[in-house]
Amino acid sequence: MTVGTAAIFASVSLVAHADWSVAARKRWIAVARRTGNGWRLAAPAPVADPATLLARLHDPEGAVLLGIDCPLGLPRAYAAAHGIGGTFPDFLRGLAKFPDFFRVCATLEEIGPWRPFYPARGIAGMTRAAHAAALGLADADALHRAVDRGTAERPAGAPPFWTLGANQSGKAALAAWREVLLPALAEGGRLRLWPFEGDLAALLSRGKIVLAETYPAEALRHLHIRLAGSKRRRSDRLTLAEGLRGAMGRLGVAPEPAMAAAVAEGFGADAAGEDRLDCTLGVLCALNVVAGHRPAFVPADPWIRRWEGWVLGQTALPQLSGCAALPRLSGCAALPLSRPA
Repeated sequence: MTVGTAAIFASVSLVAHADWSVAARKRWIAVARRTGNGWRLAAPAPVADPATLLARLHDPEGAVLLGIDCPLGLPRAYAAAHGIGGTFPDFLRGLAKFPDFFRVCATLEEIGPWRPFYPARGIAGMTRAAHAAALGLADADALHRAVDRGTAERPAGAPPFWTLGANQSGKAALAAWREVLLPALAEGGRLRLWPFEGDLAALLSRGKIVLAETYPAEALRHLHIRLAGSKRRRSDRLTLAEGLRGAMGRLGVAPEPAMAAAVAEGFGADAAGEDRLDCTLGVLCALNVVAGHRPAFVPADPWIRRWEGWVLGQTALPQLSGCAALPRLSGCAALPLSRPA
């Protein structure tokens, strides 16, 4: 950590990451607390009641950085097509007027600007192209945010409105927005959303919780850990132990005995093992940024900063082949292709 970075993030007393799901049994959180000479990392634990999560993490004497593995932001094409202005936090605050927003559509006929999530179940012949058309979008690619698109380092992620299959994030987004973000934003004051409300360093101040989107697949790359196989298999998770211990050492992280045991045991043999791994990767990803090993980079595109959001620590830019018609905001050029220095 450089002296400058240490000073910028000196107020951070707690770093956590929640691996989110619509199912409570799949929600796990890992928490690291600052010590005199580094961080102490507890073993992954169930999130428990989402209504009390922020209160349990809040530190009036320090800043809290909370990563979450679900989309924070929505596609610009959706906002442009339906004339939705403001910022993503403004949008969330306005959802009280649209109680059906969180009802996933069972058919294409149910889809509309204020019921964009689809499908509730598998139907023969359904496609993302049909989903996009029902939303008034040009094609399936328009369902993606910039940060969802593939980069030179990883393939594309799932679009945030899609709610079916293993490669989907829509259900987690719906659950997290409804159960955590909306109540916190209505309460006001404690929660801040990165990058929509400012740069990370400016948002991290005493008594505040900053919520940032993270992505375990990105975290693996940021931490220089290679997964050979599937995180769903305990045998493959076991091969990550050395890499995880190395990352902790570089970050000044001392794992509590239960965390050390979880790493050595491949995070357990049950189905939640992959979720415990993901929240561990997420908290190390966030600590990596706090340590100054990765920048809290956000592209200059105003759509990203106000509406679509970005993944913490990601510097790889989206591949824009076939995306020349992306909407622009206030006459600003979309997605300037420049990486951080």
